[in-house]
Amino acid sequence: MTRMRFELIVAAAIAALTALPTTLPAQGTQPRARARALGVAPGVLEPGPRNAITDVAGVRVGQATLIDGDSVHTGVTAILPHGGNAYLDRVPAAVVVGNGFGKLLGSTQVNELGELESPILLTCTLCVWRAADALVGWMLEQPGMERVRSLNPLVAETNDGLLNAIRSRPIGAAQVRAALAAADTGAVAEGSVGAGAGTVAFGWKGGIGTSSRKLTERYGGWTVGVLVQTNFGGVLQVMGAPVGQALGWPANPGIIMPRGDGSIIMVVATDAPLSDRNLRRLASRALMGLGRTGSTASNGSGDYVIAFSTAAEVRRSATARRLTTTELSNDDVSPLFGAVVEATEEAIYNSVFMATTVHSRGATVEAIPLDRVREILAKYRVSDR
Repeated sequence: MTRMRFELIVAAAIAALTALPTTLPAQGTQPRARARALGVAPGVLEPGPRNAITDVAGVRVGQATLIDGDSVHTGVTAILPHGGNAYLDRVPAAVVVGNGFGKLLGSTQVNELGELESPILLTCTLCVWRAADALVGWMLEQPGMERVRSLNPLVAETNDGLLNAIRSRPIGAAQVRAALAAADTGAVAEGSVGAGAGTVAFGWKGGIGTSSRKLTERYGGWTVGVLVQTNFGGVLQVMGAPVGQALGWPANPGIIMPRGDGSIIMVVATDAPLSDRNLRRLASRALMGLGRTGSTASNGSGDYVIAFSTAAEVRRSATARRLTTTELSNDDVSPLFGAVVEATEEAIYNSVFMATTVHSRGATVEAIPLDRVREILAKYRVSDR
């Protein structure tokens, strides 16, 4: 058994059996912590019990992390909208583009039809097409798919080529199937895992992050969950505190992406019954949460939001000749807008705070030093922890 294969199996097994909410610190680094452990709690709404996208009932997340020697640091993160067949039991969805320097496969059909018919995969840039092919193969094998002749796999990416030998296109069917098999409704591992294994954000190690918000019963009691894959530039701000500037700019001198380039994928899930039209409006507000953290959506950045609703009232059967749905009115959507801004902001913080230092291909991208972050937050009265 090769080292690559062994580490893939181990990563998939850990994700499937434990779904740990944190990742182990790399040797010689500080223990990692989520934003709330540092006293960082953006906004006024409360998170769900896991403070994760899986707080939206039925949403599942699975990840496979692929590490091979001193060159490959990448992976796959899979988001499944519910426990059934995503093709046969479709959910309304929308894709919003903040800056379109990216390869979001399948987005045009999602926006044309207003629905999602596959799990969502996140991976590395040059791995998109192999991941999509593997996803199609997996879907065609599912019960009830015997007569299907067309599929629209939705696969998004960020470029992890600094820490990953991206030209080798290391992701294949084994990694995609491992991530799909590991998907569950529990806690979501964050930081340098899955599709975030080799990413960089604000000059520090980036990765996978997630957060959620639950509205009060007065505003419907709905839940909004966000998962991000961060690999973008800018100068980090944490609830207005100039953390990036205080830590010294640029971070990791000599290896940050030029001109702040990079990308972020934001996946938004809600149990509120929204049409694809209002999901598009919801997705656009996630970009506000991104802006709060210090991103400027530079020329080379692919900033994409994928939003979907899991509500039974707006589901769409693949065989339906007519659709009868019940959705929220425009006036009732505003509280959800606030929820997605807050959850996106916190998910991005979690992706950076939980990431671990990675050494690869002669480069080292450091994890952000949380002891210094605590000092800066205290100085600017963001937190007293």
